[in-house]
Parts: sequence; structure tokens; C-alpha cells
Amino acid sequence: MTTGKPKQSWVPGVLIGIAVAYLFLVQYIPTINVFYQAFKKGIGPFFENLARIDFLHAAWLTLLLAVISIPINTVFGLCAAWAIARHKFPGRAIVLSIIDLPFSISPVVAGLMIVLLYGRQGWFGPWLQSHDIQIIFAFPGMVLATSFVSMPFVAREVIPVLEEFGKDPEEAAKTLGANEWQTFWRVTLPSIRWGLLYGLILTNARAMGEFGAVSVVSGNIASKTQSLPLFVEDAYKQYETEAAFSAAVLLALLAVVTLVVKEVLERKTRIKDVE
Repeated sequence: MTTGKPKQSWVPGVLIGIAVAYLFLVQYIPTINVFYQAFKKGIGPFFENLARIDFLHAAWLTLLLAVISIPINTVFGLCAAWAIARHKFPGRAIVLSIIDLPFSISPVVAGLMIVLLYGRQGWFGPWLQSHDIQIIFAFPGMVLATSFVSMPFVAREVIPVLEEFGKDPEEAAKTLGANEWQTFWRVTLPSIRWGLLYGLILTNARAMGEFGAVSVVSGNIASKTQSLPLFVEDAYKQYETEAAFSAAVLLALLAVVTLVVKEVLERKTRIKDVE
């Protein structure tokens, strides 16, 4: 005769049901509605909306923001990761906290900070005006905002990989006569490539989907300083719902591509760890 507490086999099912129901409410149903609203009048109107001049400009501007901010954050992330993972120095914890700052503050606050620094009444405003340089309500301000909110991803993905990799292979390469640059390209970079690519994918997704900070510094001027997320909001406010949802579908597809690439990189990382 066996004794003990009865197995509560229903608990996992209930927890899974709650999780699935929550995902349907906050993710799946809204996503399905976006696609329905975009295609409810047919494929023709959908592609007509994607051919609009203001949409094309917004898409091009979004791509340009990503193309500029990704290399900036890649260089910064690699330098920061190298300094933090390979050196112990006073203020290391503060540097890590600063890198994580975009995670902890609202993007709207980040945009306001940029305005307070580079706006007409900001700290650098008089100097910028005297040299006829416009940052706020112009493309440079959008680049600053996008670069700020997407700053942590490369550094945060590369730091643990460098720490796990250790210093021994790099020191062995230097012993064999390799200089710092050769050691980085032939030893360090191959070892962190999956973490670096993962950080680049996340940086790209954040850059293309940013709304709050860019909205504050851009002025949201159609065909001038309007990115794709801002186009969605502006078109919806103008009761151009089909155009808004068509642009939202494109952003959703970009998110799907990001998730697919992210999954591929995670699997390759797991395979490499097993090997």
C-alpha cells in the first residue's frame, strides 16, 4: 500500500492554459487584427499603401537609422565589452550601470534629455546655432536617439561570451608573436561571433522599432523626419487606418524575421556549446 500526496496532474495544464490565454490576449489576437485590417480590402489596396511617397520615405529613413546606429553601437559595444571583461578598474560597476541605462529609463525621457542638450535652449544650443548645425527636429537628432536606445545590446551579449572564453587563447597567440590586432581578428572575434551577431540582431530590431525617443526629437514631419513607427501613429490619427495597418504589417514581418534569425543563432550557439 502506497501513501503520500496525490499527484496534481492538472496543475501543469492549468499553468500552460493561463500562459497561452495571456499570449492570445496581448499578442496573437492584436497581431491577427493588424493583418486583417491591412488586407480586409484586398491585396491591391495594401500594396498601394506601401507605394505612397510618405511611406517609402519613412521606410527609407528607418532603414538609414538602423544602418547608421548599428555600426556605432557595434564599435562601442565591442570596446566596452573588451574593457569590462578583460580589465578590473575602479568604477567598473558604474560603467555597467551606464550601459544598462537605456533599459531602465523611458525612451521619452531619453528624447527629452537629447532636447535639453542639443535643443535651441539646451546646453549646446547656442553653439550649434552659431555654426548653423541643427540636431533637434532633424535627422542627426533621430540618429542620436536611436543609437542611445539600442546601445546596450552588443555589449551585453558579448561581455559574458568574453568572460567565458577567458584570456588563455589570446595570451597564447601573443606568445606566438601575434600583435593585438591579429589576436583580435584571428582569436577573439571568431570566439565571440555568435554573441556578436545576436547583439546585432537585437540592435537592429530595437533601432527599427523605436518610437518614443525618436518621436520627441524628430518633430514627426511627414516625408522629412518621420520614421516607420511614427508613420503608423500619424496615419492612424489621420484616419488612414489601412495605411497605418499596412505599415504595421511590414514592421511585424521585420519582427518575425528577427525572431527567426534569433532562433537560428541560439541553436548554433547551443550546438557550439555542446561541441
